[in-house]
Amino acid sequence: MKIDPQTGLLDVARQCPSPNHDARPNGCTPDLIVLHNISLPPYEFGGNWIDQLFMNQLDPTAHPFFAEICHLRVASHVLIRREGEIVQYVPFHLRAFHAGVSHYRGRERCNDFSIGIEIEGTDFEAFTAAQYQQLEALLPALMAAYPTLSLQHITGHEHIAPGRKTDPGAFFDWQRLSQVLGVNLPADAGECPFVAVIPPPA
Repeated sequence: MKIDPQTGLLDVARQCPSPNHDARPNGCTPDLIVLHNISLPPYEFGGNWIDQLFMNQLDPTAHPFFAEICHLRVASHVLIRREGEIVQYVPFHLRAFHAGVSHYRGRERCNDFSIGIEIEGTDFEAFTAAQYQQLEALLPALMAAYPTLSLQHITGHEHIAPGRKTDPGAFFDWQRLSQVLGVNLPADAGECPFVAVIPPPA
């Protein structure tokens, strides 16, 4: 698994270019990695709905929830699907619209200096072994391509947007990732208070 730092593209990823990005501010390089989870429709896996959301092509009539989100202009850099496929939406050196209102160690606007990794899943169930294996291979590849990144600066969306976001959630195995990488993760987890979330339908 390799990343071309000139193009910002991952060699093993399926490329699905999103318009929801722009240039990072002058002098700003990626030095934070943010992990998310996503499922569309909520609590369902598979299909091409995530691709469509990140490409601004989501049909608001295809599911009641889609009418609430189809206006959003969002994208992560990559998505790791349940079976391990990696989809890339934005080159890593560009600014993807994934974090929203956020802060990390006194810095606002985390999109400016972060890389966003979506993992297909929910707050209420375990992620797959294939997803962890791909993430554990992707993170060192990112470090190799972008020396400003560090294993000590990997965190969750819930930690940079406390009270607003809950992902990747309680079922994400930070301990496994910490052991594989040899660091304590997630960075700044202590900043995240308990946030009540709505469980999936019975």
